[in-house]
Amino acid sequence: MSAFDTNPFADPVDVNPFQTNAATTVPVTQLPGSSQPAVLQPSVEPTQPTPQAAVSAAQAGLLRQQEELDRKAAELERKERELQNTVANLHVRENWPPLPSWCPVKPCFYQDFSTEIPADYQRICKMLYYLWMLHSVTLFLNLLACLASFSGDSSKGVDFGLSILWFLIFTPCAFLCWYRPIYKAFRSDNSFSFFVFFFVFFCQIGIYIIQLVGIPGLGDSGWIAALSTLKNGSLAVSVIMMVVAGFFTLCAVLSVFLLQRVHSLYRRTGASFQQAQEEFSQGIFSSRTFHRAASSAAQGAFQGN
Repeated sequence: MSAFDTNPFADPVDVNPFQTNAATTVPVTQLPGSSQPAVLQPSVEPTQPTPQAAVSAAQAGLLRQQEELDRKAAELERKERELQNTVANLHVRENWPPLPSWCPVKPCFYQDFSTEIPADYQRICKMLYYLWMLHSVTLFLNLLACLASFSGDSSKGVDFGLSILWFLIFTPCAFLCWYRPIYKAFRSDNSFSFFVFFFVFFCQIGIYIIQLVGIPGLGDSGWIAALSTLKNGSLAVSVIMMVVAGFFTLCAVLSVFLLQRVHSLYRRTGASFQQAQEEFSQGIFSSRTFHRAASSAAQGAFQGN
């Protein structure tokens, strides 16, 4: 009966091609020279990570990122403190003018070409500083020349008095009005400081021309004053005044040369008059004095109404 129960049309072996086995076997490579038969070992499928392991890995990654952020924040805070200390030191350790420690007058400015001035502008900035020093020495020599002229001719007292006044006024004014503006301009690329320098320095060149001419009665030992003294028979005084006139001429020539150099550098920076106006307006509107004055004016207007 078993023969009649079987299906004659069925395949000898009923195999389902879509059926998957739980485990497959992978033959192990037989070592050369070994007489052992190959052993089939079941292959193990890779295990999937559990949810707890995935959460732990994510937490570890977040902790590493947090530590990195904390480290960067600490580094930024350290650099900010260093920058604040540097700025504070700049305001505390003013080094100009270089006065002795026992002097009751303390330095008022900080000046360091290698630290504050870019390398491309350090040379021209130093040359302007040396021009200011030559300017000061020339005014002092002019004072001595006028003193020598006054000692030989009592009618030259006005020239001697004016020479003292020019030395006391033009020496600090030149430093504050054209040297410090060009120092600030090179330090921070400030268009407004450039324009202040150009205006004042152009006037300074005009003053040099008047001084080297030496119009009598103006307190300047120029060429006309030196030649007039020579005609009066004072050869030694005339030679001293000619030396001073030569110093005034040198200052004028150097000033024209340096003005051209600064103007060429200024044109390379791309600064403009409009930018200078914007910087000037920003400086005014950001000042506390302006805000106080505007508030007082507004209060006065409301009270008047």
